[in-house]
Amino acid sequence: MKILFQKLFSFLFILGFAFTFSQVKVSGKVTFKNKGIAEVNVTLKDTYDGATTDKEGSFSFETTEKGSHILIFSHPKYAEVQKNISIANENLVVNADVKEQVNEIDAVVISAGSIEASDRKRATAALTPMDIYTTAGSQGQTTTGYKFLPGVQNAGDSEGLFVRGGTGAETKYYIDGNLVNNYFSSSVPGLAGRERFNTSIFKGSVFSSGGYSALYGQALSSVLLLESVDMPDESSYSFNIFPFSLGGNYQHLNEKKTFSYGLDANIFNLGLITKILNFDTHFIKAPRNISVNGNFRVRTKSGGFLKYYGSFDTNSLVVSQPSLEQNYDEQQPSVQGKNTFHSLTYKKKMGSYLMNIGSSFSINKNDLQIGILNAGNSIGNVNINSEGLYWNSRAVFERKIASASNVKAGFELMSENDKSQSSIFNSVPQKNTINNFATALFAESNLAFGRNFSTSLGLRAENSSFLNQWNVAPRFSAAYRISEKWVSSLAYGIFYQTPEFRYLTQNFSQNFQKATHYIFQIQRSEDKRTLRLEAFYKDYKNLVKTINTGFQNTVIPQQGSGFAKGIEILWRDKKTLKDINYWVSYSYLDSRREFLNYPTELYPSFAAKHNISFVASKFVNSWKTGFNFSYTYTSGRPFYNIIAANGENIMKSQGKVKDFNSLNFSLNYLPNLGKKDAKAFTVLVAGVNNILGNKNIYGYRFSSNGEVSAPVLPATQTFVYVGALISFGIDKTQEAIDNNL
Repeated sequence: MKILFQKLFSFLFILGFAFTFSQVKVSGKVTFKNKGIAEVNVTLKDTYDGATTDKEGSFSFETTEKGSHILIFSHPKYAEVQKNISIANENLVVNADVKEQVNEIDAVVISAGSIEASDRKRATAALTPMDIYTTAGSQGQTTTGYKFLPGVQNAGDSEGLFVRGGTGAETKYYIDGNLVNNYFSSSVPGLAGRERFNTSIFKGSVFSSGGYSALYGQALSSVLLLESVDMPDESSYSFNIFPFSLGGNYQHLNEKKTFSYGLDANIFNLGLITKILNFDTHFIKAPRNISVNGNFRVRTKSGGFLKYYGSFDTNSLVVSQPSLEQNYDEQQPSVQGKNTFHSLTYKKKMGSYLMNIGSSFSINKNDLQIGILNAGNSIGNVNINSEGLYWNSRAVFERKIASASNVKAGFELMSENDKSQSSIFNSVPQKNTINNFATALFAESNLAFGRNFSTSLGLRAENSSFLNQWNVAPRFSAAYRISEKWVSSLAYGIFYQTPEFRYLTQNFSQNFQKATHYIFQIQRSEDKRTLRLEAFYKDYKNLVKTINTGFQNTVIPQQGSGFAKGIEILWRDKKTLKDINYWVSYSYLDSRREFLNYPTELYPSFAAKHNISFVASKFVNSWKTGFNFSYTYTSGRPFYNIIAANGENIMKSQGKVKDFNSLNFSLNYLPNLGKKDAKAFTVLVAGVNNILGNKNIYGYRFSSNGEVSAPVLPATQTFVYVGALISFGIDKTQEAIDNNL
C-alpha cells in the first residue's frame, strides 16, 4: 500500500504543476541568403525561454520575462547573432539574418568519455536517426550503430552495449530521462534480442562510454540517453515494407501546433527470410514480433511541455540445437516475451529555474523453455519463467549561473518487483521474489572559467532497500583549451550498480558492485574534421561470483574484482574526399576479471583486444542514390571451458576464436528527388551484411563435463534485405541527403 501511494503521489506530482503567468509571444524568422534556416536555437539570454526554428526558418515562444533582454540565435554552422529587445505587454516580432561560420565554438565543453560522431554541438545528439540508418550493417538499430564507434565491443551473440571491458548489463538506457528496464526483446542464449523501440521515434541520442553525469546511476560502464521527438512539423503518415517486416505510422498536429498525438504499429517475422537465406541457426519457429506504440505531446498555456510515450510488444521464437550431453541428442530452446513501457515527462520554467520531472512504468514477462529430446522423443523440459514490474520517477531542477554555467539538483525513486520460477524435468519449482526500492539524490555544477577552462563537479547518493546500504559517488570532469583547435579533458568518477535480479539472493548479504573510472582525452577539431584520442582505466570491486549447477548458475558468497584499461582513436572527415563522409575508429583493450564462474582473473570472453571500424557514405545527386559502406575487424575473443567439480570452478581448457571480419553495404534511392509537389516521399533501400561471407564465430559452448563443444555462430553469416519507406505529409529527402554529405 505504501508503494501504491508513492506511485500515486508521483503521478499527481507530475501532472500538478500548472502555473499561469502573463505571457508575451516572441516570434520571427531566421534566414541565410533570403532562405529560411531550420534547427536554429532561439533563446532569451540567461533564461530557459526559447524555441527552435522549423524548416521554413520560423519560430515562436511565449515568455513571462519583462524589460530589456538579449535574444540569441545560434546554430553550429552559422555565426551567433544577438539582438537587444524590450519586452512589455505586446507581442514581439524579431527577425534575424545569419552568416556562415567555420570557427570552433568558444566555450570549452566537458566531453571526456562521450562519443561524438556528428557535427552538431556536443550538447545535442551524438548520433541522429539518419546517422543510424545510413550506417551500413546497423540494421536500423541505435545500439548496433554505436558498435562502429570506439570503446564498444562487437558482441553479436548478446544484446546490449559492451563498453570498455564491461558486460551488456553495465549499460543503462534512458528515454527522455526515464530509465528503461526492458530495452531489448526476449531471446534465447546465443542469439541477441532486438531493440524494442523504433529508431525513428528518437530525434537523437547521446552515448557516454564512461565518466557520465551524476544525474544518472546504476550503470558500471555507460549510459545511452535517447530523446524522443517533440512536436512534429505537421501531420503525416507513413509505412514501411520489407520481406521481414511491415509497419505504419500516423502523427496528427493541431492547427495551433500546441497538441499532437501519434500511433505506430509494426510486425516483424523472419519466417520468409529463413527460407531464402542459409541460416546457421535452425529455427523451428522463426523470430516474430508485434509492437504497438503511441504518443501525445502538449504545450500548455503556462509555457510547460508535457510528453507521453507508451509501447506494447510481444515476441517469440523456437530453435533446435544439437545436444552436447551424452544422454540426449537435441535441445529446443524457446521463448515467449511480453513487454510494456510507459513514459510521462513534464518540463517547465519556474522563475529562475527549469524543472524537468518524469516517471516511467514497465512490465517484462519472459517464459523460457528448453525442450530435451532423444531420437525425436521428448525427455522433459527445463522451464524458467520470470516477471518484472518496474517504476521510477525523477525530478531535476536547473538554474543558470551565467550564460555558460549552471547548477542541477534532484532526486530519483525506483521500485523493482521481480519474480521467477524454475523447474527441471517436472521437479518442484524453485521460486524467487525480490522487492527493491531505491532512492537517489544528486547534484551537479557546470562552471565555465572564461573561454579556455571549465569544470563539472557532481555527487550522487543511492540507497537500496534490498541491500540495506547507502553509497556515495563523486564525479568530476575538467576541460582545458590548449589552442583554437586542440582541447584536453580529464574525468574521474565512482559508479555503483545493484547486481542483476538473477544474482540477488536472500541467503547472504550482498553489496553494490563498484567501478572507478579515470579518463583522459585530447581532441582536435576544425571545419568538418575531428580527431579524438582517449585513454582510460577502470577498477572493479564487489563483482558477482557463481558456480554452475546443471542448467543454472548459483550465486556464492564471494566478491569478484577486475580492471579494464585501453586507448581509443576516432577520426571523422567530411572534407578531404569530395562529398564523402567517413570515419575510422580503433580501440585497444586490456582487461581482466574474476567474476561469475571464472576461477581466477581472466580476459573477458565477450571482449577483444583490438577493434577497428570504417564507415563511409556518399550521395550522388544525379543518381538520386546514397551509397553506404562499413567494415569491422575484431581480433579473436577468448573462450573458456570451465566445469564445476567438488564445489569449485575448474578451468578444463581455453583458447581463442579466429578474428572477426565483416564488410557491409547498403544504398538508398530517392525516386521523388527534384519533383515539385510530390504527394509521396519514397526511399527505397537495399543492403548486404557481411557481403564477403566470412565464416565468423563468437565462441564455443561446452557440455557439463567439458568433453564436447560446439561453436556459437551468428544466426546467418550473410544477411540480404530490400525494402521501401513511404511517407505522406513531410518530405525527408533533403534530410537523407544532408546526412550523407
